[in-house]
Amino acid sequence: MSKFERVRETMSSPPTSDYVRERADEGWRLVAVEWARPIDVGSDDAGLLKEEIPYGLRVSVDCKHLEESPEEKEAMVLMLEMIVEDKPFSQVATGLNNQGLTTRTGAPWTQVAVFNMLPRIIEVAPQIFSSEEWSQRREEVTSRLKVLLG
Repeated sequence: MSKFERVRETMSSPPTSDYVRERADEGWRLVAVEWARPIDVGSDDAGLLKEEIPYGLRVSVDCKHLEESPEEKEAMVLMLEMIVEDKPFSQVATGLNNQGLTTRTGAPWTQVAVFNMLPRIIEVAPQIFSSEEWSQRREEVTSRLKVLLG
């Protein structure tokens, strides 16, 4: 497999044909052209990359990284606990609402909202399962399941 050296050059004006020919003579091959222009950010955010912050995280105070959101983590741990107990999504939603937990938008939990959380729960489950908090909860969940199963 061949390896390639790549260089990104910032330019203040379009490259001339002499410049392109010179680079080609040095063995470089043109692989991309990137264009940029200023936009008025204040009036329209169209075209800007917007990505939702993953549930369970929030922007840190210094705005430089993401940190754990205690309220959302609590909701995910409760969801995971009830899913492990094989409770239906409607019952999981009711349990979250009874604990006073709401969705990120402040709405009450529904079975559809819980279902839509499954990819995120699957993503964070290994971290939750390996936490000290979960090892304590696991004992409680196991004892409740033993009682239910006889």
